[in-house]
Amino acid sequence: MMATGKPLFHYDEARGRMESVRWLLAAAGVEYEEKFIHTNEDLEKLRSGWFTGMPERKQFSFKKSLYCCFLFSKDGILMFQQVPMVELDGMKLVQTRAILNYFSSKYNLYGKDMKERALIDMYSEGLADLNEMFILYPFDPPGVKETNIALMKEKATNRYFPAFEKVLKSHGQDYLVGNKLSKADIHLVEMIYNMEELDANIISNFPLLQALKVRISDMPTIKKFLQPGSQRQPPVDEKSIQKTRKIFKF
Repeated sequence: MMATGKPLFHYDEARGRMESVRWLLAAAGVEYEEKFIHTNEDLEKLRSGWFTGMPERKQFSFKKSLYCCFLFSKDGILMFQQVPMVELDGMKLVQTRAILNYFSSKYNLYGKDMKERALIDMYSEGLADLNEMFILYPFDPPGVKETNIALMKEKATNRYFPAFEKVLKSHGQDYLVGNKLSKADIHLVEMIYNMEELDANIISNFPLLQALKVRISDMPTIKKFLQPGSQRQPPVDEKSIQKTRKIFKF
């Protein structure tokens, strides 16, 4: 229950599928609270009073449902048995893209008309494909992990970043759509920061992406978000991987 009126998120204390929401809310200057799952005991408390379980082993793939804890609620509080979940505006909203779209609409980060929203969605969905790889690769076994890192870097430098550089060059404006900040710009800059953790020079051949990164990073709320002590989560490391495995017992 929200006592402050701020959005309240339920999720693991990790990046995962919540990090894009954190970036978006930072750009919008929205304060929110998070109720973290730190241990399996915390998860069991969250499940208290609910029927809990796991899908049939033959049907379950952790990599396809990363950080989706399977909570089967008697009253349907988690509509698709998944987190993240946010309590706001009288709703208990699940599904990351639905959450992102809701906040984008609410805080004017979703274009002025249907055409602009279509472009914003197209750009965001392309970035979501790359971000999915970034979310999942830390859980890959040795060998596979290195292969997927190389694949991500190849796709970023030869497919995704050239496409967005071309968009910015085509209209000569500061932002991807309508010369106004949208969720697509925020997702793109988040992805640049993510990929720079794998290769610090990954946008060295993309001057317009460099300029966009600086432009958004200089926003006061984003500048604060990028500082230590903010609600931004650190890169996934072995300790956080093991913690997540213990929480969700996989």
